[in-house]
Amino acid sequence: MTLHTSGRGRFGLVIGAALGASALLLAGCSGGGDNASSGDGGGSTDPLIVGTTDKITSIDPAGSYDNGSFAVMTQVYPFLMSSQYGTSEVTPDIAESAEFTSPTEYTVKLKSGLKFANGHDLTSSDVKFSFDRQVAINDPNGPASLLGNLDSVAAPDDTTVVFTLKNGNDQVWPQILSSPAAPIVDEEVFSADAVTPDDTIVEGKAFAGQYMIDSYKVNELISYKVNDIYQGSLPKAANGGISAKYYADSSNLKLDVQSGAIDVAYRSLSATDVADLQKDDAVKVIDGPGGEIRYIVFNFDTMPYGAKTPDADPAKSLAIRQAAADLVDRQAIATDVYKDTYSPLYSYVPQGLAGANEALKDMYGDGSGMPDAAKAKATLEAAGLSTPVTLNLQYNGDHYGPSSGDEYAAVKAQLEKDGLFTVNLAQTEWVQYTKDRKADAYPAYQLGWFPDYSDADNYLTPFFSKDNFLLNHYDNADVQKLLVDQATQTDKTTREQEIGEIQDKVAADLSTLPLLQGKQVAIVGSSVDGAVLDGSFKFRYAPLHK
Repeated sequence: MTLHTSGRGRFGLVIGAALGASALLLAGCSGGGDNASSGDGGGSTDPLIVGTTDKITSIDPAGSYDNGSFAVMTQVYPFLMSSQYGTSEVTPDIAESAEFTSPTEYTVKLKSGLKFANGHDLTSSDVKFSFDRQVAINDPNGPASLLGNLDSVAAPDDTTVVFTLKNGNDQVWPQILSSPAAPIVDEEVFSADAVTPDDTIVEGKAFAGQYMIDSYKVNELISYKVNDIYQGSLPKAANGGISAKYYADSSNLKLDVQSGAIDVAYRSLSATDVADLQKDDAVKVIDGPGGEIRYIVFNFDTMPYGAKTPDADPAKSLAIRQAAADLVDRQAIATDVYKDTYSPLYSYVPQGLAGANEALKDMYGDGSGMPDAAKAKATLEAAGLSTPVTLNLQYNGDHYGPSSGDEYAAVKAQLEKDGLFTVNLAQTEWVQYTKDRKADAYPAYQLGWFPDYSDADNYLTPFFSKDNFLLNHYDNADVQKLLVDQATQTDKTTREQEIGEIQDKVAADLSTLPLLQGKQVAIVGSSVDGAVLDGSFKFRYAPLHK
């Protein structure tokens, strides 16, 4: 399969799986069971049942920036921009038109007569409200960092929205309007200055997407009804609704796949479970390339010799990051832990996107992607460090799948193998984890990422701008200038060169340590109709830490 862009999370596949909760099949798929449609567009009256181990933080777009939450949002909220399956360009969704009317002004014309499911009119005032509140709330768990180039929003009439940008010719702004920062919400239901509780949103029926939530029990069960007044660009839903079931344990998810209790499963089964299911005639296992990445974050304030430690020393801190980069064996993790459902990642932009390079392969290890203990030892000694260096490394055992424990046990073993590190490995439950990492509790820790939009910028600006979502205190003025330059560069060749230069500079600093690039895997029940697989609907991906 080839790498495409598509929809709200942008990496579209003939079928994929690291999609957020019901995101995989909520956009016009057939229901399972005896009444499944034949793929002729007639649809099914049965709800499709989707299972996931993902978690929801909040269904308020200002209050979450994670895969599980965005999966719900893509189904129930409208967006100004979206894309047709298999295309790389975003196009108007509930907008009638969208274009730059000056280098710093992007003007959107809405379709007329738009409404929310509760009967409220959806106008430019709601659009302005949606973006203004993202910026005003600026929740640590939210996606406001994606709006760093937004200066102001105006609504001169009911169907016109004018975005004024700080930097002109923003090459990714149209994609931002299809991102997790851009769901349009009802100003009569949502708070202007605080995250709105999920129950308030559901009770207020503040939905104008392809579906509306009929019943909601957070991280247990969501029932979706088809929204008959949806006016976006997606096709009419070819099912009678969706039931999304949330699992605390992937083993129970696997059992329900095998018993036929659910139609589709994804995020996340272990690599071993996937291999077992490939032998089961009752299910289809479908995979393809994807934009997910996995990486280690270093906190520049609290890691050993970080800026706010008693013995702060930037040279020693850098040497520790460099030695870790010399010692990790990505291929071993990909093969031994993930059965090659992941591949090694040697830079910050995954392979398949314009401008991607493999900066870390040349800089660290043996120069060909394998570890080099002698090089790591020399780096530590040159910085005056005694070995073993103690490193506290945190990971989460549920949000990124059941193999995270094995992954980080492998990282610990690799760093300790030659006596250069002592790694104190610990894990924390996801909800607490998201709070702790932003409070500088972890000197080094696991994160992952699903793309917000199909451009290299999405793997750079959110991570390495001064006010990045990592909150890891990385601050390189040269990188920040290049981030602006590439985002506003209209010449394709020059822009790709700038994207490469950013990767080179960050590789030298090692703000994060990339490990793996993932494939997408979905488990589909054999009774699910072929319309699920034919690419006639949109796959929507969500951010990955997220």
